[in-house]
Amino acid sequence: MSASLRSLHRCCQRSALLPVARRQWSTSSASPPPLHTRLLLFLAQRFYDVEWLLSWRTLAKSRRLWTKNAYYGYTRSLYGPDIAAAYYVLNLGGGFRFAGQSEWFRADRRGKFNWDFLDHKDIPLEEVDMSHTVMNYRGLRNIESQRSLRTLKLQGCPEVDDWFLAGLHVFQDSLEELDISHCPRITTGGLAALGNLKGLKRLDVSSLPRISTPGLVIILLEEMLPQCHITAAGYDHNFKKLVEEKEKELIQRQQ
Repeated sequence: MSASLRSLHRCCQRSALLPVARRQWSTSSASPPPLHTRLLLFLAQRFYDVEWLLSWRTLAKSRRLWTKNAYYGYTRSLYGPDIAAAYYVLNLGGGFRFAGQSEWFRADRRGKFNWDFLDHKDIPLEEVDMSHTVMNYRGLRNIESQRSLRTLKLQGCPEVDDWFLAGLHVFQDSLEELDISHCPRITTGGLAALGNLKGLKRLDVSSLPRISTPGLVIILLEEMLPQCHITAAGYDHNFKKLVEEKEKELIQRQQ
């Protein structure tokens, strides 16, 4: 029996017991239980109602996330990998620019978009902006065929995690700019996977809440990606300043 069904079963049991208890209080000559006892019984009944609703809500959210990041294989078979990738980006509320084109295609606040992108068949995507969307590791499969991708913006994506960053190695020969700022699920372990992106020129890792030692992480990133300009706002950089001062002192002593 699933967790949701067990919760519903317990809820029904509680609901069946409470009317019996109320009849006993009303028919007996004894005074009803104290207020705190009745309050606890009431909360016990409502707890299982809320527990079941929360379980159902979590399951529904997971299914929606799974559906939105499904593989667009049918679209790919009809229109090719480039149009399928573009359609996925727009369906999630993102935006993109085709290679050699200046026009951006974006979904509006209601998720509506211009279908003129269908006229650009067999033209790869060069820039993709998925900021504040629910793109996850599963959805990355829809754009991994875009080997001309130069810019990928993922600012504030709640589902981008370490597994997602590990999957970016498919763009190691093309990706030049990556924005993963304000992504709440990224850890230090995920950032280590960015060492595969040797062509990266700009990287934004600002305000990652699960990075406990940002100064040390930034130093390691600079060592892994010496040609990359790293933006890291929203941190206390005292550690990095201390390391730089120690390096200067060591150089002065050697001289």
